[in-house]
Amino acid sequence: MMNKTPRRVGLKGLALLAALSAATWLPTPAQAGKADDTLNIAWDRELPNVDYYYNTSREGIVVNRLVWDTLIYRDPTTGEFSGLLAESFEIVDDTTFEFKLRKGVKFHNGDGFSAKDVVATINFLLAPDTGKLSKQTVDWIKGAEALDDYTVRIYAKAPTPLATLYLAGDIPMYPADHYAKVGPGGMGKEPVGTGPYKITKMVPGKEIVFEANADYFAGSPKGKPAISKILQRTIPDVNTQIVELTSGKLDWIWKVPADQAEKLATLPSLNVVSAGTMRVGYLQFDAAGRSGKNPFQDVRVRKAVSYAIDRKAIVDNIVRGASEVINSACYPEQFGCTQDVTTYEYDLEKAKALLAEAGYPDGFRTEIYAYRNRDYLEPMLGFLKEIGIETDLRYGKYAATRDAIRSDKVPFAFMTWGSGSVPDADAIVPVFFGDSPDDLARDPEVQAELKKAGSTVDTKVRLAAYKKALSKIADEAYWLPLWTFSTNYAMSQDVDWTPTADEIPRFFFAKWK
Repeated sequence: MMNKTPRRVGLKGLALLAALSAATWLPTPAQAGKADDTLNIAWDRELPNVDYYYNTSREGIVVNRLVWDTLIYRDPTTGEFSGLLAESFEIVDDTTFEFKLRKGVKFHNGDGFSAKDVVATINFLLAPDTGKLSKQTVDWIKGAEALDDYTVRIYAKAPTPLATLYLAGDIPMYPADHYAKVGPGGMGKEPVGTGPYKITKMVPGKEIVFEANADYFAGSPKGKPAISKILQRTIPDVNTQIVELTSGKLDWIWKVPADQAEKLATLPSLNVVSAGTMRVGYLQFDAAGRSGKNPFQDVRVRKAVSYAIDRKAIVDNIVRGASEVINSACYPEQFGCTQDVTTYEYDLEKAKALLAEAGYPDGFRTEIYAYRNRDYLEPMLGFLKEIGIETDLRYGKYAATRDAIRSDKVPFAFMTWGSGSVPDADAIVPVFFGDSPDDLARDPEVQAELKKAGSTVDTKVRLAAYKKALSKIADEAYWLPLWTFSTNYAMSQDVDWTPTADEIPRFFFAKWK
């Protein structure tokens, strides 16, 4: 159910809301998507390259799951693993994975799938100069070996806790002979996978047409698709998306702003759902002084900031939806993300006292870097002003902000992290506290615990190590974890589809009501 808290909106927003109010009195539009068995969807960003190994966008993940398959599959609800292109798999030891492949699977171009394709895909990913964008998901692999046409082994360089997760989502199998001929450029123009949908048309920056794979293999946990065609269009303006959705030209959109989602929820022809995601927001302090001497090197200042911000008020009144306040430096449902840590409830007087104790009774001035959600940031800056902290905002694009952090220029930042939808603390905590370019704490004790957690597949050892690391992070207030982000989805009442916390729309499960 959408939060009904009223908010102020601009003139453009008022015009849109007025149009939607009028729409509630109109007859429910005919749903063309159901009539011709075509799911019409839209998102706001162009996908520059559909070859999964050459894009890192959320939209690219969606396309990957539709068009390609991985060796194994992870159920997004239960977290259990099962075979996908592999009929079965076995963890032989800490560094060896053996897969018995399905027979009779074909790529969209008619090529048969076998161990040859698995080995070729792995060898391509391990080649040093391919230009692939995602390295973390494959750098753990030492190599692959075909034992016979339908048995293959993949070897890790060292015990890798996230190996099965990577194999289940981030390492789709490509056709060896076809990819050798066309390469990333050809795959980006005419993609070929084994997945439940195949791409039959692409107009860069405008649309992608997916058609159900009639030859999709039986027994896949993805199942045979119930909808015969998906038409994706790139529509940068959310207001245009909403108009097309309410007029019946679209069946599904996502990332709808909270105000507009609440209004859409009043229309009888639509279903609006707010679902939590793995993305979390946080304030990051330069506790190590990488940007030069700064007030945030004092733990009392970091704690003062943590007490000064009323995170719950911001979530309840501005972020809304399914978002929740968090206290640990990870997404609550990730493996290893303990919630048993020091918390900082809103307490303005305690914040002022700590600041005075640290030698800043009148506050101070600091730069703060950010790249998104100014409407979330501005009230935080207002809370800081109440304890005397004045801010100079450096607002830019994500890449520039990230590079500034890594170049030791940032004392204080408002950032977010989605963990690549990986349900494990290893996808977030070592990134920011494991002696990486993004580590502004540089705490040897925390780094040691994270190294321990990342070098074993023993779950008890990993849980204990994460508990120690996350407790120290909270005790020292190296971060102020803020809240989880939610995504608002709006769709025709004819669409039967359920979102998941990893924010990956699995349209192969969608069907018509």
